[in-house]
Amino acid sequence: MGTLTQLQQNRRVIHDFTSTTLAIIPSVFARLAYMASLRDLSSGRYLHAGLAAIYPPEAVQQALEQCHEEIFERILESPLEEQAQDLRVYLEATESGVRVSVTNWRKLEAYRTLLPVDSPDYLRELFCSNIRALLELLDEECCKVRSGG
Repeated sequence: MGTLTQLQQNRRVIHDFTSTTLAIIPSVFARLAYMASLRDLSSGRYLHAGLAAIYPPEAVQQALEQCHEEIFERILESPLEEQAQDLRVYLEATESGVRVSVTNWRKLEAYRTLLPVDSPDYLRELFCSNIRALLELLDEECCKVRSGG
């Protein structure tokens, strides 16, 4: 398949995926977590049955890798205050809630599973540093709420 044809196909996969699946996910962190959940941690391959039924596996892989990177970079490009609000919205929607999620994310560094495989080290370090700071802030907020202050 020619390069142009491959690019056009990848563009179709991305459009299909973003307009149907990602469009209904309410926060950027939730989208990032969803993208990470599609990736097999052992192989780094993305698995999406709906897209795989329509498009060739390599087109799906390339498109999902690109979507994951773009969402990751969008988070890093946004101001920390916006990141904090979006992370709060995401964690509030989790089954365990903000307080438990913050505690577990800090202990286990679970946020590392959100990183795209091929992102540059400096972006990975920036993301992890930002998340640690945001989790600290969210933890302080939770403590103030618990203590009534």
